[in-house]
Amino acid sequence: MKRYSRITGTGSFLPPRRVTNADLVAQLAERGVETSDEWIRERTGISARHFADAGVYSSDLGLEAAKRALEAAGRSAQEIDLIIVATSTPDMVFPSTACILQNKLGANGGAAFDVQAVCSGFIYALTIANAMIQTGAANRALVVGAEVFSRILDFNDRTTCVLFGDGAGAVVLEASSKPGILASDLHADGKHVDILCVPGHVSGGGVLGDPVLKMDGQAVFKLAVGVLEESARLVLAKAQRSASDVDWMIPHQANIRIIQSTAKRLKLPMEKVIVTVDQHGNTSAASIPLALDFAVRCGKVQPGQTLLLEGVGGGFTWGAVLLNL
Repeated sequence: MKRYSRITGTGSFLPPRRVTNADLVAQLAERGVETSDEWIRERTGISARHFADAGVYSSDLGLEAAKRALEAAGRSAQEIDLIIVATSTPDMVFPSTACILQNKLGANGGAAFDVQAVCSGFIYALTIANAMIQTGAANRALVVGAEVFSRILDFNDRTTCVLFGDGAGAVVLEASSKPGILASDLHADGKHVDILCVPGHVSGGGVLGDPVLKMDGQAVFKLAVGVLEESARLVLAKAQRSASDVDWMIPHQANIRIIQSTAKRLKLPMEKVIVTVDQHGNTSAASIPLALDFAVRCGKVQPGQTLLLEGVGGGFTWGAVLLNL
């Protein structure tokens, strides 16, 4: 009998501190940085985001999301034999945030590691977990996207600091005799490293380079829309499906313009697209599982529906997963 994997539970968590555009505009004004709520909303679609308090790390946000996903799946942490955390803001250089999360959950013993593909991280992590379950290397996986991007923002740069937020999302992925993950498609092109990066690292007890996010917004937008359409079409072709078979598209929540442009190219009405960027901002690897859990819990996404997940991020990385919930 062929072995498949299915999502059996979703969960998410946002740090309590909600920062509206008005709040952020006031904070930036104190630094002499001029922007406005209208400027932010028109260019990004973002109205608010959440920031973690000092001393709260990606593993802490991931822990809460993981608990909720486990509860939804009706599973205990001890039943999990694989944990993959997608993050660009790990708790420390090493060990992995996944190992830290594993210990906080009390799920010690199974494999645990991080995936670093920036905003595409959850797509990469879900694809890896699916492959490991299909081959019998794991039976029940916890796949988490968790970020504290507020720690790597330059609050003197209004073109980037208004975009991002903190949060976590998680899914429980289990072995099944029925297809859940139908197909996946992953890509990267390292020649675009410079258009979205944090060009700093730890050396000799200090930081070399610049440890805050840098982005060429126009270059990212142009590349993102093209590769998201391409990856979506490829994953549909792999599954022998068409865009008309998709009940919901759940894209990486980077920018409402990118989301709208991608949907238009795929001829998907926005009524079939889950959008949370307005309230969460760009939470990088957390954005897709956050949006998925939001859509499940508000009753939009229902069991049995076909979902198209897609993401694009620094690296440059991109990919898509087609699944039946």
